[in-house]
Amino acid sequence: MDKRKLMPKRQRLDGAVRTGPLNGPLHSRPLVALLDGRDCSIEMPILKDVATVAFCDAQSTSEIHEKVLNEAVGALMWHTITLTKEDLEKFKALRIIVRIGSGVDNIDVKAAGELGIAVCNVPGYGVEEVADSTLCLILNLYRRTYWLANMVREGKKFTGPEQVREAAQGCARIRGDTLGIVGLGRIGSAVALRAKAFGFNVIFYDPYLPDGIERSLGLTRVYTLQDLLFQSDCVSLHCTLNEHNHHLINEYTIKQMRPGAFLVNTARGGLVDESALAQALKDGRIRAAALDVHENEPYNVFQGSPLKEVPNLICTPHAAFYSDVASTELREMAAGEIRRAIVGRIPDSLRNCVNKEYFLGSGPASSAYESSGAPGSGPGGLPSLPAGLNGGYYGALPGVPVQPAHSSAPVGLLGPGGPMSSLVGAPGGPGGLNDRDRERGPSVAHDASTHRMDSASSANSATALQHPDRIKSPPS
Repeated sequence: MDKRKLMPKRQRLDGAVRTGPLNGPLHSRPLVALLDGRDCSIEMPILKDVATVAFCDAQSTSEIHEKVLNEAVGALMWHTITLTKEDLEKFKALRIIVRIGSGVDNIDVKAAGELGIAVCNVPGYGVEEVADSTLCLILNLYRRTYWLANMVREGKKFTGPEQVREAAQGCARIRGDTLGIVGLGRIGSAVALRAKAFGFNVIFYDPYLPDGIERSLGLTRVYTLQDLLFQSDCVSLHCTLNEHNHHLINEYTIKQMRPGAFLVNTARGGLVDESALAQALKDGRIRAAALDVHENEPYNVFQGSPLKEVPNLICTPHAAFYSDVASTELREMAAGEIRRAIVGRIPDSLRNCVNKEYFLGSGPASSAYESSGAPGSGPGGLPSLPAGLNGGYYGALPGVPVQPAHSSAPVGLLGPGGPMSSLVGAPGGPGGLNDRDRERGPSVAHDASTHRMDSASSANSATALQHPDRIKSPPS
């Protein structure tokens, strides 16, 4: 008797339909796609026994092949592609997105949660690298090493102390100066501990941390952004970017900084209004600045950037996170999160799910800053900034003496006729601060292979497990 007649007919399975949270492992050999890259050499060993891995090397979802859009259950992505709600709706089976990095501002996290897609990041990588890079930039601003090295490279002659004094004009002593940190998360804390070793007095502003954290780290806490800007000789940003702190450093908040202060940003480019920063550097209100992140990336100073031809500015290409060791760790942790989603449960098995509330049956947490478009709200229904951040100059409080940044700054800088004398608002003059202007500032936050898509692919699937193919949309 033919044994095949005794076997029950196997039910045909159509394409998987994305539903709510998983109650068990994903189906066997799911498709995982690296959306905006092509190197899967580190991810492959981690995923090849549980998934088929493809790379798309895309800059937008319009470049992603239909097979990935229809079948991918997992996606890995860097920061060079953006996923809006419309982009996410193109994926028919997607269950998890892992951002290869810490920031998720290039993903519509809320829309992903409503579509049943878990969004994860890798918050623990590169902490030491970014902290070290931040201190490197701060030291360059204080000691002007970058500019002095360029002078030597360009052949400038230093024949005596007068030439050295002229070239090194603006160098400042670190010990005794105040470093203000916005966002005391992992990186902010690492920067604070390093800065203390150099002799900085370190203060921080972070409304999300409980009281007492400052005592454990030996730091000084301030409770408004304005107070931090008012007291700091150097400001370093270490908060994530969201709709409430976009352009945290702008024309108005720059006016609350000490004249001649330094600014460093290794967090997110959108935290700084580059046009306002460019003007402040040209005017000398900010003595020098260092940016590793930019509003438009990849950064190109020759493509209409307001920072072109700006003096006393150091720009690096969003590379503060990188070291050979950190890069490997980052990709391993991202691939490990994808693996946990495949072999485990969503969200229970995930370590760094940023929209877990959508999978727990309680719905998204409401935002205290959510605006209904009522009077006083800003453009697009976002809440407007408090009055204390919409005007006022440093030094404009009646009876409060002007304190220039850096203890070694020449007194003549702010004296009558000095180069910075016009930057100090007169007490009670236009733009002067009043008691109401010292309200709490805006919020900050902490801070494996694929088949070829033809009929002959099945015979080569075993070989393909070791070599991810590129899946890219064919030319139109």
